[in-house]
Amino acid sequence: MEVVSVKVDKMVKDKMKKLANVNWSEIIRQALAEKIREEESKSRTVDRQSLLEASKMTDRMRRSSRRWNSTEEIRKWRQARK
Repeated sequence: MEVVSVKVDKMVKDKMKKLANVNWSEIIRQALAEKIREEESKSRTVDRQSLLEASKMTDRMRRSSRRWNSTEEIRKWRQARK
């Protein structure tokens, strides 16, 4: 195993000493491993090609419709509720 040093403030170190039965090295190893899994998962889920395709699809859907006016439609439905 490799050695990694971690600095903590005095208050944290004092509390750690009071809890001497806790395996702090193991706690830190687990926390680091979990953070690594989390970050790797994030990088796998972001696929640049998929993002570009989704962006293009969104742009196509944004094009205005000449036959349908969203403002008029909203007003129509609001009037129907009254």
